[in-house]
Amino acid sequence: MSMRITADQALDMLRSDDLVGVGMEADAVRARLHPGGVVTYQIDRNINYTNVCTEYCSFCAFYRPVGSPEGYVQPLESIFQKIDETLALGGTGVLMQGGLHPDLKMDYYENLLRAIKARYPQLHLHCLSAPEILNIAEICGITVREVISRLMQAGLDSIPGAGAEILDDEVRHRIARLKCSTEEWLMVHRTAHELGLRTTATMMFGCGETLEHRVRHLERIRQLQDETGGFTAFIPWFFQRENTSLGNFIKQEVTAVDYLKTLAVSRVYLDNILNVQASWLTPGHKICQIALRFGGNDVGSILIEENVVSAAGCHNKSTEAGLRQMISDAGFRPIRRDTLYRTYFLN
Repeated sequence: MSMRITADQALDMLRSDDLVGVGMEADAVRARLHPGGVVTYQIDRNINYTNVCTEYCSFCAFYRPVGSPEGYVQPLESIFQKIDETLALGGTGVLMQGGLHPDLKMDYYENLLRAIKARYPQLHLHCLSAPEILNIAEICGITVREVISRLMQAGLDSIPGAGAEILDDEVRHRIARLKCSTEEWLMVHRTAHELGLRTTATMMFGCGETLEHRVRHLERIRQLQDETGGFTAFIPWFFQRENTSLGNFIKQEVTAVDYLKTLAVSRVYLDNILNVQASWLTPGHKICQIALRFGGNDVGSILIEENVVSAAGCHNKSTEAGLRQMISDAGFRPIRRDTLYRTYFLN
């Protein structure tokens, strides 16, 4: 196996004008880790149990402040209906997260997960980001370890990587002043891994950060993965600006070249994370196909429902047939997977 690249080398790759060369390097890593030309996808659904949030992140068009007439907490019947629709399409899990609601205590989350597991014991519950878990701990006056342990007992199966944005406090303070710090985000995932729970890692770039900030983000993810081995995948996407306050200040849109290069460098740098996801939601299907030659080995979910990015003006849609066609047309073999990247539908 080749020597891992340094942070300085990753920065040089991001600055490089040789897009094809960077892409070929990432493609070689993908081919080594995922032989046979296989690209995976998933059928699941994003369920937002509430949109009430106290963080006021400048890049979010989804949240509603406490007391807003547009704020909601989903009734259990509505969540069950969404799960039924997901299962009917062949789904195996749901990704459930929401805003940081100041009135929802530990018992709300435990009851919610228990009720879902009692009715759908086979369903994989990929729920609650690091900021949400920290919020529960703070509201209830208990430790993060206790929150995660109790959620696992109630049925939590894995934790999504949302809330990472850019793992550098200089950037975080500017775009989401009230959100958890870099160290807090890492601590939640470290604790989850120590308790035997797998999680994903994400990066939202194009929010005014420097290339150095992006490399620092990758470095922190790689260090934690070296320590715990608990991340199943890395999922980078770029800031969607429409309807957001931050969008008024960011003059430079992320280009397809910038997206592909960042994805490729992520694939080469994160040599200890098996899966790197190429996105179709924000860049669109054509760029996603190209991204499969820039290190991506997975295209994520068909996203039966997605409310957060769509609130910021992104309206790309897909179906299972559409994703399979997209993967095949790019020259790969589409295989369905579950939330933990187990491919048991070998079709």
